[in-house]
Parts: sequence; structure tokens; C-alpha cells
Amino acid sequence: MSFIVVIPARAASTRLPDKPLLDIAGKPMVVRTAEQAALSGASRVVVATDDARIELAVRQYGFEALLTRADHATGTDRLAEVAGQLALEPDAIVVNVQGDEPLIDPALIDQVAQLLAVQPDAAIATCATPILDASSLFNPNIVKVVCTRAQRALYFSRAPVPWARDALADGERRLAPGIPALHHIGLYAYRVDFLKQFSSMPAGPLETYESLEQLRALENGYSIAVHITGAHPAAGVDTAEDLARVRQNFINRL
Repeated sequence: MSFIVVIPARAASTRLPDKPLLDIAGKPMVVRTAEQAALSGASRVVVATDDARIELAVRQYGFEALLTRADHATGTDRLAEVAGQLALEPDAIVVNVQGDEPLIDPALIDQVAQLLAVQPDAAIATCATPILDASSLFNPNIVKVVCTRAQRALYFSRAPVPWARDALADGERRLAPGIPALHHIGLYAYRVDFLKQFSSMPAGPLETYESLEQLRALENGYSIAVHITGAHPAAGVDTAEDLARVRQNFINRL
């Protein structure tokens, strides 16, 4: 199985300006992410950015970088442009790794790519892990996914789904025993032909209200395969606290 990794990296961030360029143990965050992605089975790792500073930083460390348009609404739209720039075949598999994931597990990248490769009727493959505490279930910054028995996504939400009616009837926030609550991990594999279709689809009401672009695929009738992993991956970098935690992780490795 052959696949490539594309890492969308935008400089704009409300909480952490120039986030992809922030230093982690002597290297920019996006470079650390690319290094992790390169440990997967990907045949190619490409950083896609709208900022020439990020492009230069990535190239200085020997990784491939492409400049893309600055007006893309989502990272998936940016991937579609990259697929066009690289003239990838329609059935080529592209894995989207976020640029703020310097601790991403290379094995998880391989597993998501493999899942899409063996399920030709799925438009997208992604992954999730069981939720183990009530605070995560009720945290709107943690995206939840509900799946079929065949591990196809039924819905993604920032709300606590599935809702355990009886266990939560008294208003207490708790995790009902055995509830199949899953924390969605924002790692995606696509085929190039679907990427091109996706970028031309208008955002629907579910995507708009939840602010979750994967709902665009479900709203248009496409299937998303979900790999369930028991390992809880390290969180990405969204806040200054996250950045400090990741920096310490790298320092501990030295």
C-alpha cells in the first residue's frame, strides 16, 4: 500500500500566532510534525502552507513544502489544491496530518491509511479512542463520534453523544458504565478523487453549526470508516499550556 502525508500549516492562529513556527527543542513545530510523519510508511511527506516563512523553514530542514492559496476555508480544501499541484492519481491515498501534532504516532498514520485502502466503499478513514472520563465527554473542545456496528461514522459532535438518558436524568455529569463514547482523533485519509469532490461541496447546516468539516461528507451521503484504537494519543498544540507540555516532552527525550 502506498500513500502520502500532507500537513496543512497556516500561520494564522488566534491563540498562538505563527503556531507552525513556534520552537520545540530547537526546531519549528511543523518540522517536528513532519519528522514524526516521516517515520510512518508514507512514500512522501509534504507541508502545505500559505506562508512563505513556513515554506522556507520546512525546506531548511530537508522536507518538501508547497505554497497554496490563502483563502481556503478548511485544511481539506488545501489538501485538494495540493493533490492538483502534485498531479496525483485519482485513487492515490492522502493522509491529512495537522501541523500542530508534533507527537503524532506514526503507527496511527499507517493504520488510518490501511483502513481506507481495504475499504474501497469508504470515502474517508479516520480514528477514535474510547472516552474514559466524564470531563472529556462533556468538553465541547473534544469531538465525539458515534459509529455503526461496522465502525462507520453515524455522526460527529461537540456535544456529549451518545446521551445516556437514564444515567444522566438527575442532571449530574457522569460517564455511564459501558457507554460507547468515542473521542474522535483528527487524522484523516482520503482518495484524491474524493478530495476534489469534497472541495466543491457547499457546507451544510450540520457542518456550519458544529464547525466540523467532516460532517460535510456525511451530509452528502458519503461513508467514513473509523479505526478504534485503545491507545490515547498525545494531544496537539492549541494553547500555551499545550506548547509547554510538548516542549517538556521533547526536552525529556534529550
